[in-house]
Amino acid sequence: MPTIEKAPFSGKLPLKLAIVGGGRACKFFLKLIGLGNLPYLQIQIIGVCDINPRAEGFRMAQRMGIYTTTDFRDLFSLDGLDGIIELTSNRDVLVELIQLRPARIGIIEHNIGRLLRNLFKVDQRLRSAEQQIVFEKALRDFLIQQNQQCIVVINTDFTIDSVNDAYLQTVNKSREAVIGAPCYQVIHNLAAPCDALQNGVVCPMLETLRTGQSTQGIHSLTAGESTTALYDIVTYPVRNAKGDIVRVIEIWMDIEREIASRWKKREQELRSDLNKLIQEDRMISLGKLVASCVHEINNPIQGLLTFSHIIKEMLSADTLTQAEIGKLRGFTDLMADELDRCGKIISSLLSFSRTSKDTFRTIHLNEVISTVIDLVRHRMELQDIVFKMDLTDAPLFVHGDINRLQQCFLNLIFNAIEAMGPGGRLGIVSRRIDDQRLAEVAIEDSGHGIARKHLNHIFDPFFTTKPMGQGTGMGLSIVYGVVKNHRGEIRVESVVDQGTTFTIQLPLVRAVSEQDGKPG
Repeated sequence: MPTIEKAPFSGKLPLKLAIVGGGRACKFFLKLIGLGNLPYLQIQIIGVCDINPRAEGFRMAQRMGIYTTTDFRDLFSLDGLDGIIELTSNRDVLVELIQLRPARIGIIEHNIGRLLRNLFKVDQRLRSAEQQIVFEKALRDFLIQQNQQCIVVINTDFTIDSVNDAYLQTVNKSREAVIGAPCYQVIHNLAAPCDALQNGVVCPMLETLRTGQSTQGIHSLTAGESTTALYDIVTYPVRNAKGDIVRVIEIWMDIEREIASRWKKREQELRSDLNKLIQEDRMISLGKLVASCVHEINNPIQGLLTFSHIIKEMLSADTLTQAEIGKLRGFTDLMADELDRCGKIISSLLSFSRTSKDTFRTIHLNEVISTVIDLVRHRMELQDIVFKMDLTDAPLFVHGDINRLQQCFLNLIFNAIEAMGPGGRLGIVSRRIDDQRLAEVAIEDSGHGIARKHLNHIFDPFFTTKPMGQGTGMGLSIVYGVVKNHRGEIRVESVVDQGTTFTIQLPLVRAVSEQDGKPG
């Protein structure tokens, strides 16, 4: 007799099924089968039916390349179909399936399908227990490695179980030299656990083993031949199912680096706050400027209105004499000058009110001062203030933000104007201090002065000697912040009833013209 070769038995019975009901249960079922099969069954879903083509299980089957249809009778013609799982929970659908199915095809109703689904869950939980352990270890290693702080896991016999790269860099040793070695040997080069270190600092590891609680301590570690760093060490006990400590996790934080990081963050916050205060103060200053500029613009407008009436009357005549034509030309020249004056005022206000990002560049300090004076000149004229400006001809190039410096000088000038009555004297002097590479600007007024007891507080935020409602007290604190931000110094001299002088010094930089075309 001829020998019949049989296909090798894999130990699993193949089973081809189709699903009627392409909703959430179908989607879940497809996911379960995708994860793995029952020990003795090799299930393959070869068809899915649902009257709603947009059902989530129906669409998932399409993405998986499984045959889909909206009429369950189409499933009967699938090659090798062993049975249909009914997941609609609709009694009428189940009855119709049973009545129309071919004899070779079995029907698994919803409740049996649910039981099968639960069997899948149990099987998956059992099969994934070992995988879960591997996953958790991988997850632990990942979290340890991704942390920027030093992390070390230590066994209760003081041998090191695992570490991250940051720890290896800190102790300056390889992973092979650290894993399995005693922590006291790796860290302090000791032959036995350290009961107490220098200055009586208790070992956090020992303290956690003794108390069973998380412990914190500060230790010094010599990173090189002479460099010593301070670390804040926090320990956390790891317990087993019985509650016994099996490991201790140590997390090290470089105190100096943390302080530097926090300081940098705080510095950024202060810079942001200063920017906001400067912008708010700029709007207050703009309000003061607008109030005085309205009067300054009103005068030329009145002149233009008068000239327009005169010109209108002259042009109403049939003929004009040469003298009248000459007057018309004179009037138009005056009107052009007045309009140009108004345009400059408006342009200055628009330029001052425009919000811009911090831009540090090389600027001429005298030009900043001149721009501010153009903005407040009419305010001084209205108050009958005697103004004198003496700006040096020497170049005063500084590295700074033009908007901030404008605000700085504007606040000082406004303070001086408000401290003086009609007939007061205001002087601005700039000079260059070559031996110190400094630009110096002095603003002197003949106002009521500042009492000696207040001189140490005038730059404090919200400090003001003005009556309630006449000032926020932020002007001079903003001035101080701007000067310091430009690496400068500010000092004040004042005598009550005689006046005040503010002196600002900023570091000079070289302009292009001073370096034969080389930027400084």
